[in-house]
Amino acid sequence: QVQLVESGGGLVQSGGSLRLSCAASGRTISNYAMGWFRQAPGKEREFVASIHWAGSYTIYADSVKGRFTISRENTKNTVYLQMNNLKPEDTAVYFCAARAGGAASGRENDYRYWGQGTRATVSS
Repeated sequence: QVQLVESGGGLVQSGGSLRLSCAASGRTISNYAMGWFRQAPGKEREFVASIHWAGSYTIYADSVKGRFTISRENTKNTVYLQMNNLKPEDTAVYFCAARAGGAASGRENDYRYWGQGTRATVSS
């Protein structure tokens, strides 16, 4: 079992930045691909970013490319999402997820373990 706990959400003005963290426990995530997803009010959960187990390959949703960066520190069992130039449409609950097998993926069903989420609110 892998337990995931997100942190770092909050309220920020448009154009600002937030850094989300996802701390894993229970077992090492060094051989898991990790992903970030988000769910805005009244909308379905959507893919944001994913990173290969070794950190050598990343994929992003078109809506966040060039603004968000996913990274990982396997020695700390932690994954990050740096969010810059935030927009009001980035307001959502952000979820961290772990995928056994190591390959980055944008598909929700590929992920086995999920955190409870952290809320990010961007004001205009």
